Amino acid sequence: MNDLGADLFELAMSEEAQPLMDAVKKHIADNVDPITEEFQALHAEKKDRWSWHPKQLELLEGAKTAAKEAGLWNFFLPDAETGEGLSNLDYAYIATELGKSPLASESLNCSAPDTGNMEVLERVGTPEQKEKWLKPLLNGEIRSAYAMTEPALPSSDAKNISTSAVLDGDEWVINGEKYYISGAGDPRCKIMITMVKTSPDAAPSRQQSQILVPKDTPGVEILEGMQVFGQDHAPRGHMHIRFKDVRVPKENILLGEGRGFEISQVRLGPGRIHHCMRSIGAAERALELMIRRTTTRTAFGKPIIQLGKNLELVSRARIEIDACRLMVLRAAKAMDVLGNKEARVYVSAIKAMVPEKVCQIIDQAIQMHGATGVSQWTPLAGMYTGQRTLRIADGPDEVHHMVVGRAEVRKYEGERYTALDNVLKIKPE
Repeated sequence: MNDLGADLFELAMSEEAQPLMDAVKKHIADNVDPITEEFQALHAEKKDRWSWHPKQLELLEGAKTAAKEAGLWNFFLPDAETGEGLSNLDYAYIATELGKSPLASESLNCSAPDTGNMEVLERVGTPEQKEKWLKPLLNGEIRSAYAMTEPALPSSDAKNISTSAVLDGDEWVINGEKYYISGAGDPRCKIMITMVKTSPDAAPSRQQSQILVPKDTPGVEILEGMQVFGQDHAPRGHMHIRFKDVRVPKENILLGEGRGFEISQVRLGPGRIHHCMRSIGAAERALELMIRRTTTRTAFGKPIIQLGKNLELVSRARIEIDACRLMVLRAAKAMDVLGNKEARVYVSAIKAMVPEKVCQIIDQAIQMHGATGVSQWTPLAGMYTGQRTLRIADGPDEVHHMVVGRAEVRKYEGERYTALDNVLKIKPE
């Protein structure tokens, strides 16, 4: 194994980051876990589903203030002046811990879709764009959305965009529709990074641009909140949005005309790995619930853990979580060593693997809980739908398998005389 290959398997958390990890665990135990049940219960007391109960914001801001005071803020932004300078590998360990709690990520300002949007703004935004939008996002003062997916086109192809932006003097005029825009229902959401087609006659990968669109711009119409397995996830929601003659300054374009697909690759790589990091935490939580349930309840004269194949399922869950964890850590290390673009195959591998495996583990935990598993008495139902949705979000499983498979086949390009040819006595021309 060459030095680079060996380096990709150096997966331990750095000694410098370990105290940070301990502090994150303490923050969750002291400031997040104690407010979670009350926070969730307050949803039922709201008069308007698409708003926050004042007490919810008070609880959340209290946790965020505690995190800031402890220096636990913006970990997601590796090696940046605005972040903690964490490597992707170190952040992977922390994000896994955040995935165990529904409020932990936001309490540290490490929630999607803001994390990906902030990384884009930090990497390619102008000083003016950073001052106006990145600064309040980094301070946790506002939320954001990423508007790419469209109802009329398969979004598995990131180049598949019909929403148009035409330059009219000093303004971009935007027309089209987006849907499943996560977080756009949140009253705190103030800005959307919007994928548009600006150059229809250019090469396929140069037709798109990304433009900053304030949510309150005239012509931005939220049509409805899309449901996910029957839940609208209000107030954040997943919104169906129409852009009708929406005008924004030409300076709102990111990086330049025709650079949209390029930016999407900058954004989606880190976003995908962050999702997978948090998924590991969700799997650990599901396994914990599975074991606590089956070791404390008896049926047919035995603890449930001893019935059927339950013990084997626990074993398989443990093995698969550890395998997923190692794959995620290697992808994070690849991003640190190779860069985001060059690590794309590693990222696609975990995006294809991790949500599917975590879905299976959560499903098994639900089964072992019986009717309770699909009820509001456990978080498992919501955890399952979240992971099942993740198999579609940021590229469906099939696209990521295509990326990995294509990369594997390329290793053999130029080899016409294969082992099979030899067996069949087929000679190259």
